[in-house]
Amino acid sequence: MSTKNKITRRAFGALMLSTAAACAPRVPASNPEEEALPKFLPGYEPIPDAGFSLPGIPEKYTQGINRRMEGIYTGEAEPGTIDVDPYAKFLYLVQEDGRAIRYPVGVGRAGRSFSGSGTIRLKKKWPGWTPTQNMIRTEPDVYGPFRTGIPGGLRSPLGARALYLYRGGRDTFYRIHGTNDLESIGNSGSAGCIRMFNQDIIDLFERVEIPMRVNVRSEEESLRVDPEYFGRGIELPPKFLDSDEVYEALETDPVPDFDAPDILDVPEVVDESI
Repeated sequence: MSTKNKITRRAFGALMLSTAAACAPRVPASNPEEEALPKFLPGYEPIPDAGFSLPGIPEKYTQGINRRMEGIYTGEAEPGTIDVDPYAKFLYLVQEDGRAIRYPVGVGRAGRSFSGSGTIRLKKKWPGWTPTQNMIRTEPDVYGPFRTGIPGGLRSPLGARALYLYRGGRDTFYRIHGTNDLESIGNSGSAGCIRMFNQDIIDLFERVEIPMRVNVRSEEESLRVDPEYFGRGIELPPKFLDSDEVYEALETDPVPDFDAPDILDVPEVVDESI
């Protein structure tokens, strides 16, 4: 790519998502109860989806660069592909015009991540989730209580959408998916999959055309392409919100019944019903 088309990452970070809606009206200062309500950036407000009331993403989680933006793409992936930088905690949807939509992501803890390249060959709305026996065996306190699985809905660790990564025609059991764990976005905390805010995975889901190639940058590529944000975020301990904690955190009404298949969220070759 010609250097004349490049801009600094700071300049990229200054560009907000071009399709974002106008900000909500300011709450009158005379109403302290309404002032105490959470505030959301455009594009991260609460939304209804498939019968669910999807909570908004409070502003404290979308500060600075930890939000969806659009700008000039300075990476090395081809147009029409997804480029993931696990070291800077960003996912780029590379456009044909030299631009990209950049989303913040959460990635796997050390030693637990997808690497190299793959292809998205399947995508689902509101997928369910079941931990594998390997997850239960290695981290029983975290995953043991959920051995029977969680149906699709606000409780599901895969969130509102999931994109399924294949390699050589076989399912890798790695996903790009939504999450209830807002703190994990911009950090390392998953069992290996790539997490996104639910509002962001919904946006990306609608833009992805199957099949779509996915590149995950190596450490060398990340340092070469985006040294400014290399090493962004921290590594979080394994965490799983139980049902009551999810409801309290999301401050939502009980989830309506929703029939969705269970999906596995780890790189283990096992049978899967879809």
